[in-house]
Amino acid sequence: MEASRESSVAVRTIRGLHYAHNHNASSGSTAWIGKGLSCVCAQRRETDARISFELSPIQEECLQRLQNRIYITYDCSKLEHQEALRALWHATFPNVKLHSLISEQWKDMGWQGKDPSTDFRGGGFISLENLLFFARTFPKSFQDLLWKRVGNRSLWEYPFAVAGVNITFMLIQMLDLQAAKPRTMMGALFLKILAEDKRSFDLLYCIAFKMMDHQWLAMQASYMDFNAVLKATRRQLEREFLLEDIQRLDDMPSFRLLLR
Repeated sequence: MEASRESSVAVRTIRGLHYAHNHNASSGSTAWIGKGLSCVCAQRRETDARISFELSPIQEECLQRLQNRIYITYDCSKLEHQEALRALWHATFPNVKLHSLISEQWKDMGWQGKDPSTDFRGGGFISLENLLFFARTFPKSFQDLLWKRVGNRSLWEYPFAVAGVNITFMLIQMLDLQAAKPRTMMGALFLKILAEDKRSFDLLYCIAFKMMDHQWLAMQASYMDFNAVLKATRRQLEREFLLEDIQRLDDMPSFRLLLR
């Protein structure tokens, strides 16, 4: 009975969920965007004190640029978005010809169906950009995660591409990137790093994806455990981010997990 009630709440939540327009979303929530999973956890973290941090002009500019990316929805009618999707395919499967932007082939990458645009609704165009950045910057780790090459895997694995959309969503919430200026220490620290390296959000995405898989293996997780794994990943990211000697993302211990 309890599982049934949770499933009902999850389905209602997913139908109305789009972080780019949901300015009232809890900063402590995580959600699985995929149509096939209805496991949603919305949890307000009382320990997240809201503090207003002042930004330098450079930090303001960097935040605005990143927010502009966040609010772009995937539009299958735009040539730029079509080309980015094709680029993702070729970076993922360089020796396999893509027949169409709507094709059963996409399921091989871990999309829910034959049209990836239906899954991008949860993460917007930036989630596609994140995946493409990962594929091009750390191809070894990207391919290892795609094919689940590392560790003792579950019989019911997470779908790779849709998991990536969820990681984008989780990072935006964790860093409170919808706010006009940071209201948490995590957000303030990230903007300092972002001002030094404009690739920081995409790079943090790669770290988070690899960390998520590391948590998945450590927890011996299966398909329906994904939400718990994502929450554990967020906690680990926060712990590492708040270490005193972290000045850049490549100072984070988990950065060493990434392979080019």
